[in-house]
Amino acid sequence: MSTLTRDDPLTLPRRAVPTPRPPLPLMTAVVPVIGAVVLWAVTGSPYALLFAALGPLIAVASVADAARTSRRTAKKDAAAVVRELAVAEAEVARRHDEEREQRWATFPDASRFLARPESIWRAVPEREQMLVIGSGEDASTVRVSGGEGDDDATALRRTAGVIEDVPVLVPVGTGVAVIGPPVLAAAVVRALALNVLLCLAPGRVRLGDDGPAWTDAAPHRSAAVGPLLQILEEGGVVGGDVDIPLVVVPDGAPPPPRCGAVLRMTSPTTARLDLDGRTRDVTVGVASAAQATCAAQLLADRAARALGHRADDALTLRAALQAAPDPRAGTLPAVFAGAGGVAFPIDLVVDGPHAVVIGMTGAGKSELLTSWVVALCAAHTPAQLGFLLVDFKGGRTFDHLAPLPHVTGVLTDLDEPTTLRAIESLRAEVRYRERTLADAGARDVDEAGNVLGRLVIVVDEYAALVSAHPVLHEVFGDLAARGRALGIHLILAAQRANGVFRDAVLANAPLRIALRVADGADSRAVLGVDDACRLSGRPESRGTALVRRSRDTAPHVLRVALCEPGIVAAAAERHRGDRARRPWLPALPARIPLVSSQTRGGLLLGIADEPDQQRQQEVIWNDSALAVIGGPGSGRTGVLRVVAAQTATVRVPSDPEGAWDALVDLERTPSGATVIVDDLDAILSGLPGEYAAAAADVLEHALRGARARGMRIVVTTQRAGAGVGRLLDLVPRRLILGTASRADHVAAGGEAADFLPDLPPGRGRLGRTLVQVVDAGPVEEDPQAALPPSWQPGRRPAAVVLPTGPRSRRLTAAWERVGVTVTPVGANASLERGGVLVGPPDAWLGQWRLLAAARADADLVIDAACANEYRSLVGSRDLPPFVLPGAGRAWLHAPERPVRRVILEES
Repeated sequence: MSTLTRDDPLTLPRRAVPTPRPPLPLMTAVVPVIGAVVLWAVTGSPYALLFAALGPLIAVASVADAARTSRRTAKKDAAAVVRELAVAEAEVARRHDEEREQRWATFPDASRFLARPESIWRAVPEREQMLVIGSGEDASTVRVSGGEGDDDATALRRTAGVIEDVPVLVPVGTGVAVIGPPVLAAAVVRALALNVLLCLAPGRVRLGDDGPAWTDAAPHRSAAVGPLLQILEEGGVVGGDVDIPLVVVPDGAPPPPRCGAVLRMTSPTTARLDLDGRTRDVTVGVASAAQATCAAQLLADRAARALGHRADDALTLRAALQAAPDPRAGTLPAVFAGAGGVAFPIDLVVDGPHAVVIGMTGAGKSELLTSWVVALCAAHTPAQLGFLLVDFKGGRTFDHLAPLPHVTGVLTDLDEPTTLRAIESLRAEVRYRERTLADAGARDVDEAGNVLGRLVIVVDEYAALVSAHPVLHEVFGDLAARGRALGIHLILAAQRANGVFRDAVLANAPLRIALRVADGADSRAVLGVDDACRLSGRPESRGTALVRRSRDTAPHVLRVALCEPGIVAAAAERHRGDRARRPWLPALPARIPLVSSQTRGGLLLGIADEPDQQRQQEVIWNDSALAVIGGPGSGRTGVLRVVAAQTATVRVPSDPEGAWDALVDLERTPSGATVIVDDLDAILSGLPGEYAAAAADVLEHALRGARARGMRIVVTTQRAGAGVGRLLDLVPRRLILGTASRADHVAAGGEAADFLPDLPPGRGRLGRTLVQVVDAGPVEEDPQAALPPSWQPGRRPAAVVLPTGPRSRRLTAAWERVGVTVTPVGANASLERGGVLVGPPDAWLGQWRLLAAARADADLVIDAACANEYRSLVGSRDLPPFVLPGAGRAWLHAPERPVRRVILEES
């Protein structure tokens, strides 16, 4: 048996079958008797009969001899079986020892790990899947056969099938609840936790942000990936994301549902294990807090030796730049810290061409972007590489990078118009680069040599940017699709991924970086796994990220290199005097002086800003009409000054009487003149309904015929109301200046997406183009409205229609004081030269002959208070000139002269 191996089965000896009792040899006994009788019969000698006794004697002797031989053989066989069973028993014991040693070698507990430090973190697939609960009995792998029918052999087979003092295992993710006295149960949980930490290296398992104090030294505390081990020495709630829970449960309390294995302590070293509905006794290990602390420190020292750095160390940017290789043509490498603290290069060109970065607030996203930008600037000249930095979270992430000559601009949501304008300019940058490559005969930026530098657009809080301006989804989608060949690269950062990055961006951004996120769905959207939501949130873990490149099958752990003070200044000094090409023109200034020119084919209104074309050109007005809409202080009057400074104008006064006179006189406007109507909505609202409708009709007629008559009309208004809107529909060009709200901008005829708050005076949209109106100089005062002439009785007979009342009496007294004869209207009254007939409207209408005579031969003066009876009094349907009510106004009808507006003075 000594030549057998442990895997060879043992065969037990079969105990000899007892020899059956030998039968009586009947023939042996009978034949001699027959022979003796025959001999006696032949010889007649009685001595012959003696031979008859020999047969039975021989038969008995044969039986006795056979029995003796059988007993001797049986005894010998029994002794041999006993010897063979003893050897088999020893072999079983030996094989059990070997099996026990092998099992403990494969699945050591915490004490055996510490006794053999070389086995710590050794990659043994079977070991990594199981947790050693303690020691106890288990089925043996020793195979024994034979010995059927022998009680001793049966007992040996039973003994061989069970092995004692071997590891009792449960799957590592089962979860263990320990029930018993708190101090003892905590010691058992501590030993189990040490077993996990000694078995699985950082990254194969990790500790959460909470946990006992002794775990602070363990390198697993800073691990970024791996199943989460939760150690609850004082009990508590198992987290929903926990993979390996080890929990102390007070006596009488139910174990957590997450724990599939329950250890109920029965003595300081033994417990009852309940697993899968079956129970068994086990001997458990314990560990004190001091022992656990020493073991955790041992693991930290081991990590420092085996991994080359301590888990909480961070790589500085200065060290990363020293470790970075010289960049090759057509690459944009930047160095981060990978596993083991070694340099981990990420190449935006090779691994990109675009990158998506996600991470919750405080995870280190801004530090990552900053270090990335500085690392690239340190390795390239401004002619080779330029940056456009966009921070849309109202912070100051990139302000300290502005001195770098590579940075063409730092844009924030605090200056939203400039930010949007710069991003819209990128459309023109795409066309510019396409033309440049075509002129150079190159297919991409690498073939073009030094003709084009690369442009990297970095956006922090991309979600806020596209949420406020959804149209930018298309801009970035186009840049992502065409950027590789043109040398345009995107680094888009957001707090989460779902609902933020559209397929047009993600499909062209194979470089994915995820810092800590709150939702596993965001991690899966970027990395394809949940690991980013399991990253530690402890302050010392800030900047830990997972990166997945196009060639990676699984994410890699990296740490962001910290940008020390002075590196930015040093990089800026190194490239002093150089400046990257800016991919957009500067924003329009708030004031552009009017410069006269004879070469223009019309009137200069302003300068148009067209960032998508990368140009700013003059806006020339050569149409027949222009509408200017804007709120108070938006610069409407400035537009009129610009027009007035370049052409002869006819200005419609702002006072209602003057405005009415000017509007009804539009038909006599000379060709080539420009009619200016300021605050049309205020003018129309200042006129009564009938006058407002008539004025609108006159202006509508003028607008329709302006081109044919060779005249121009400029109309300004604060809002496009119902009456004004009908007129504005006739205007071919509409300049919308600043409005109070987006709704006002849309009501004025603009697009909702074009609304910009807080525009400077004179800034607005002509169509969808942003325009700054030129400045024609100081504001001209609006001339005072001319007062109508006063009317006094003269030589001609006068007929005055005046309501009865105090004013009528005062006027009558005033006229009489100067010698004028004043006569009330009546049946016997008559028109006399130098005299005045005075009466209310009904009195005049009652004397129709006298009224007809007054119309034909006298000055017929109708007070404005009699406006309702005016048409009846004059016998005409025409509207008289508008007069201000309550201002002493009246209408004067003189023979063969048009109706005039006068003042009836009480002198």
